[in-house]
Amino acid sequence: MQFTSRTSTDGVTERLFTLPGVSGTDGGGVPGVLWTPEGATGPRPLILVGHGGGRHKKAPGVVARAHRFAREGGYAVAALDAPGHGDRPRSPQLDAAVGELRNRMQSGGDVSAAVAALHELLAGQSVPEWRTALDALHRLPDVGERPAGYWGVSLGCGLGVPFVAAEPRVRAAVLGLNGAETSAEAAARITVPVEFLVQWDDERVPREAALALFDTLGSPDKTLHANPGGHGDVPAFELDSALRFFARHLGG
Repeated sequence: MQFTSRTSTDGVTERLFTLPGVSGTDGGGVPGVLWTPEGATGPRPLILVGHGGGRHKKAPGVVARAHRFAREGGYAVAALDAPGHGDRPRSPQLDAAVGELRNRMQSGGDVSAAVAALHELLAGQSVPEWRTALDALHRLPDVGERPAGYWGVSLGCGLGVPFVAAEPRVRAAVLGLNGAETSAEAAARITVPVEFLVQWDDERVPREAALALFDTLGSPDKTLHANPGGHGDVPAFELDSALRFFARHLGG
């Protein structure tokens, strides 16, 4: 892991880094960012944040969430650019998968198979990248080998479900705004506590698909948070709930 910049704002230190290329990725390293409370020393729990489709590691929502987790919870928080997002190149396979999804959306057809194919393609790269990032982050003195959590909705959920299922160091996860068709098999293997977000009037994810994914989660400790509104209308108070959720399961 190579750090490339360091800045501090409102009590939170931000460090950009590059993760060396992982076998099977696009090469050249994976861009990421780490936030910690300013002046933090010693180990602390780590929260990994997965961004949404078409977004990146420093999208405004990701930064705002990371600042609250770091400043109010005392956590270390990290995000990576997903394959083909942010500062990463797009592959021909990704362009084809995105094109198929857009064609189905424009024609008004069923998009579930196209979404599932896209998420499967990206997760094949992102899961080993996140696991390598976790290895590197846990070696830092101001992170250490404390428990980790994961926060990701929409694409962040589609890629997060197989990651959380595969990674025993993740002890709790906030997921949602995604359907069972994209990650049902992996969801059944998740046993850690989960807080799951559903937007009741989601124009992108059918309500039945989101509820099916929640039902498929193998965790005996899972909570459904359903709110009115569309895909982008998650209430601000859900971040307050996430802070309480991680405090219960990760400590501080």
